[in-house]
Amino acid sequence: MEHGTGLIQVIIFEAADRDNIGGSAYGGQRSICCTPDLAKLEGCKQGEVIRIHSKTSKKWPIILNVQFKRNYLSTQMDNKVVYIKKTGMYNLFFISCDPKLKGLTMSGKTLWKNPDGYLPGRMAPLMKFYVIMSLAYALLSLIWFSQYMRFWKDILQLQHCIAVVIGLGLLEMTLWYFEYAHFNNTGIRPVGITTWVVTVGAIRRTLSRLLILCVSMGYGVVRPTLGGLTTKVLLLGVTYFLASELLKITEYVGTINDVAGRARVYFKGTDPFNERWQSAWMITAFWDILAYLLLCVICYLWAPSQSSQRYAYSDKMREESDDDEAQSLCRESPNGDINLVKVQRKEKNAESTDVFNLEDDDSEEDKGE
Repeated sequence: MEHGTGLIQVIIFEAADRDNIGGSAYGGQRSICCTPDLAKLEGCKQGEVIRIHSKTSKKWPIILNVQFKRNYLSTQMDNKVVYIKKTGMYNLFFISCDPKLKGLTMSGKTLWKNPDGYLPGRMAPLMKFYVIMSLAYALLSLIWFSQYMRFWKDILQLQHCIAVVIGLGLLEMTLWYFEYAHFNNTGIRPVGITTWVVTVGAIRRTLSRLLILCVSMGYGVVRPTLGGLTTKVLLLGVTYFLASELLKITEYVGTINDVAGRARVYFKGTDPFNERWQSAWMITAFWDILAYLLLCVICYLWAPSQSSQRYAYSDKMREESDDDEAQSLCRESPNGDINLVKVQRKEKNAESTDVFNLEDDDSEEDKGE
């Protein structure tokens, strides 16, 4: 087989050097492969990828050639080790400029390792972040459960739910750390740990949202139960749990996507070339921090105390007493009119009796005369 026939080129380049791949003849459409016109202008080899040396190093972008031998229908690439000394976002492309290789299929794997381990650069900061979040949840649980045990006789059902959410948050953050640590040490994402952490996270998010919903509806504040709405709230919780569980399993279990969910959508729209990869972890961290802060606010408002039971329904008792007083002041007449009824206190009964007795004595004296 002639040189350049059946050629596959493996290109490794930094995102900042993306303009060093390909060229344009006479200012027209940009082409990755060298055409006859570009061969005259750029001095490239026809049928190969156009490469312009980087300003920082003449070795970059790196191009490795793989060719089919004779008439073989398959070929194999030897293992290559490429050392990268500059921090950045790097891309790996397999390109063939030979039209005879149209429909070519490839299989294999690449192994990337940073100085600190196998975690991708956009995921590495999250391992330290989950350590900090685990300590934050541990501190919150210590404060909450100390009050919880101190006033356990006056604990409300709502406060039981808060304790469960705090415990699940601590477990989730701890599992995330171990999952990232295993990935960083082995280069393989553990399916078992990932499934567990995704499930615990789905349960924690479901209970957190149901907790906020129930408090908004007055549960534990002015009403001891949700009444007929309990079934609807539970159905909503089950639906949310299933949707969240399936979504997170698809994003995390068995995959090595360093940016998932909302973060991927955001960076695809605002940073298509991944030049701001070092701040990508903040999108994931933001939602965990927000959930933690909301939980701290709820814990502050509903901290266990000796007056928890009285505080929860004090407003309800005042409303009921006001309703009873309003009913005693108003009476509906048979004709449909509402007339004001005179209400006197018991301590005034004696005075009214004396007044009536005096009036009776005066009337009797008049009769005597």
